Amino acid sequence: MTPRQRRRVEEARQVLRDLNFDAERSNERSALVLLALLDLTDKRSWSEAREPRLRTVEIMDWLRAHYGKAYKPNTRETIRRQTLHQFVDAALVVLNPDEPRRPINSPKSCYQIEPRALELLGAFGKDAWDQLLRRHLSEVPGLRAQYARARELELIPVALADGTAIELTPGGQNVLLKQIVEDFCARWTPGGHVLYIGDAGKDDPIFDKDALLTLGVELDKHGKFPDLIIYLPDRNWLVLLEAAASHGPMDAKRHRELQTLFGSSTADLLYVSCFPSRAEMRKYLTDIAWETEVWCADNPSHLIHFNGERFLGPYDASA
Repeated sequence: MTPRQRRRVEEARQVLRDLNFDAERSNERSALVLLALLDLTDKRSWSEAREPRLRTVEIMDWLRAHYGKAYKPNTRETIRRQTLHQFVDAALVVLNPDEPRRPINSPKSCYQIEPRALELLGAFGKDAWDQLLRRHLSEVPGLRAQYARARELELIPVALADGTAIELTPGGQNVLLKQIVEDFCARWTPGGHVLYIGDAGKDDPIFDKDALLTLGVELDKHGKFPDLIIYLPDRNWLVLLEAAASHGPMDAKRHRELQTLFGSSTADLLYVSCFPSRAEMRKYLTDIAWETEVWCADNPSHLIHFNGERFLGPYDASA
């Protein structure tokens, strides 16, 4: 970076400190992300800040082009989880302003500076900064509540078999997850206990770690889980389900991964790929692993079995 670019990054860091962000959210990475979201190069003043709508990969491309900062592709998740999430929570940035129902893990997910925050940041370095900053900080709780209410209105209600009500974030595979929980489980795993439900829009999924430990399975919550885990105590079955709405089904590679991940289980394992429709399933017929099951939400009372001596049952991997 040039000296002018470094000065601009330091200004952005000071802005974030003034906004009461912690050290991680006012470091160089977060300052650069803020500059990208303002389309603010070192050749333009803060009053010329703009509000482009950018995906994470576009933020990284912008930083490479304008500040010579070439982040590696695997940094994208760090930027999203360690900077953008907190900017959204603080009402500094709006997630998916063009389509609030878009799932957070969608490749189209985008971020944009909150309009009132843009007005504030345009005043950085001017006499009005301190006064506008105090006003903005006093309004942040209300802004956060406003956006939280908007997100809550979009949540997908789901009823578990025991009557417990939960909510999933909107869009993507969560629409199919609702159908799996309410339709598949009612027909094919009655009396089953939900041990895990993944929700890409939430940091804390439903995760009964202790119940899995009693079955000999120790998992890190950040591991590559199936989308849904159901335990049937009367049969001692652990049913691992993948929602193949926004990604593919349980192919041979994924089947082996899950066999390894759950290899210590004292319960027998079943593997199920779930599709919204048979038409969607047909796109992936050649990918679906043998010795797994397929369920389609548009034909909920039927299962499709991919080979083996059982219609629905575990396989003895040692046989």
